[in-house]
Amino acid sequence: MTRKVRLSASLDAELVEAAQAAAARGQAPTVSAWVNDALRLKLEHDRRVQGLAAFIDAFEAAHGEITPEQIRHAARRASSRAVPVRGRRRKVG
Repeated sequence: MTRKVRLSASLDAELVEAAQAAAARGQAPTVSAWVNDALRLKLEHDRRVQGLAAFIDAFEAAHGEITPEQIRHAARRASSRAVPVRGRRRKVG
């Protein structure tokens, strides 16, 4: 089992309310568990962002700076290959 450490922290009221509501709905065993999960998700996110930044730095060191045009081209290409997972939006008007 992971060692736990008691912490005192000031939090935004709406976040505390969300944590309490999640615990009341049974989505988390306790407010502490909910906060622990949130911090774990933040840590994982920060690690992924750092890894992506390191990848981009290494890529640019080997191939030169990525240009805005290359980014636009990659975004268009990715968008053209996207598979909708929900119904298509209807055009209004």
